[in-house]
Amino acid sequence: MAKKQLDEDLLAGGSLGGADKSKKKKAGSAPAGKGAAISIAPRTKKIIQAAVCIVIVVALLVTYVATGAVRKGFIASLSLPAQTLTGVTVSNGDNKAKIKVATYNFYFATTYNSLQSQISQYAQYGLDASQLGLDVDFDKKLSSQTYTDPDTNETMSWDKHMHQMVLDSIESTYTYYLAAVAANDGKEPEITDEQKSQIDDTLKQYEETANQYGYTLSGYLVRAMGKGVTESVFRTETTRQYIAQNYQSQLGNESVEKEYSADDINAYKNEHGDDLKTVDIKFFECSSEDDAKAFADKLKADGSNFADLCAQYASSDYEKKAHADEAYSTELGMTKSVLQARQYAIATADPHEHEEGEEHSDDEELKYSGLDWLFSSDRKAGDIKQYSTSVVYVISPASISDRKTINIRHILIAPETDDENGDVTAATDAQWKAAYEKASKLLSGWDKTEDGFAKLASENSTDPGSKDNGGLYENVITGQMVNSFSAWCFEDGRKAGDTGIVKSDNGYHIMYFVGANDQTVWQYNAKQALASDDSKSAADKLEEEYTIKENWFGSRYFEKDVDISN
Repeated sequence: MAKKQLDEDLLAGGSLGGADKSKKKKAGSAPAGKGAAISIAPRTKKIIQAAVCIVIVVALLVTYVATGAVRKGFIASLSLPAQTLTGVTVSNGDNKAKIKVATYNFYFATTYNSLQSQISQYAQYGLDASQLGLDVDFDKKLSSQTYTDPDTNETMSWDKHMHQMVLDSIESTYTYYLAAVAANDGKEPEITDEQKSQIDDTLKQYEETANQYGYTLSGYLVRAMGKGVTESVFRTETTRQYIAQNYQSQLGNESVEKEYSADDINAYKNEHGDDLKTVDIKFFECSSEDDAKAFADKLKADGSNFADLCAQYASSDYEKKAHADEAYSTELGMTKSVLQARQYAIATADPHEHEEGEEHSDDEELKYSGLDWLFSSDRKAGDIKQYSTSVVYVISPASISDRKTINIRHILIAPETDDENGDVTAATDAQWKAAYEKASKLLSGWDKTEDGFAKLASENSTDPGSKDNGGLYENVITGQMVNSFSAWCFEDGRKAGDTGIVKSDNGYHIMYFVGANDQTVWQYNAKQALASDDSKSAADKLEEEYTIKENWFGSRYFEKDVDISN
């Protein structure tokens, strides 16, 4: 293919490897930080600008990648050796890393791609990126656009903001990378075999694409990501990202695995009791406020027609059928913090009111009037609230519940669908029926032991989060799993060895109840909160030790603007 065609493809937003990874996560995949394959995805409220490996570059085969004709910087025209000039330095005094211009270009490309991918995901979930301060037009020069910080109202050009994001990403990654090396007696730790394979597979995919256009792999990477970004640079930096990510996870795991005494947990309860309270509710989010008002008017005082109304006001045929199951709209054991992360009108923070010229601060406490109502001590079973587009029916008011955490095994049988995004909710009735028949056959054909079920899960489950562990999830809490799954797990009278089939948006789940634990949900949540605080303290301490400094000369050669108009 002609070089001109490559440029056109790149400018059109084609992926480096030719595969579009911007699609929604396949149903059943595990969300970050939860380990639960079937958790409801939380609402993303703000872009995280400086976290290690939020999206590893091998997953960023998405959207825009700049070409030499488009990326702007002195180095583009002067052709100076990007790999020899130091652009920035990350150091804590004892440990130091000199970041070359080529490495900066690598991080620019990945940061840009990550941002564009994130904004695309916002759009998929109906979120307005401009309300989050992300009103950038990727078809225009960054330097010609103005960025306004939503917290401080400070304005700057988008290329300056992008530059700061790149520096934040470099500083965060190299802080944990250098700390990992120091903790490993000055030697670079090994990454996992899976991580090595991901890098190899990605580079292989890149090479295949490069060959189609008559490029070598390194030549293609230079053209796609900036001067100096050869195969060696790509491999080095992705490896260091993984090392940083692994070390950050290690620090977090050390906090999670820490033993906390009963006194520690009870002390947390005494100080943060409101954070540990949970509610049981029926919930529905309508398409409009008028629909929500009509829904609430028709709702019976005992809530008995809630599911019927959900089906009536559902926006899709799939949801109309799904709401026939009351569990689909039943939220059990929800904390305020869990609800705050949901895309619910009742869980939306109230807008801050400021005097003219008064700035908004990052640490300013958010107000949630809808949740204040829900978690009020005045609430009682049977209370109904229509809040904007949300309708809530209170099953059990806020309290510190004595529900126990549970262990569960499951086998996910996802219907085969022709949907290009792998969305199982788009499956036909026949495809859903086939999935159910398969689940029923598996449930009736095993040896009725836990070991037998585990073997069945390993051989048949489509849930990557538990498949290799015999379908096992331990210490499952209320509010962690999708509604129907959670309702089955925490149903009154549930006992060890119980089995069943549950339908969710991910497919059919063949359930095996292992048993309840001695630990209550609130004790588990208290322990996790303590571990999170300890982990954050350790991270804050480490990040305070390292600083980043731009090299006056080398930084002049950064390729840090994008000009689609050439």
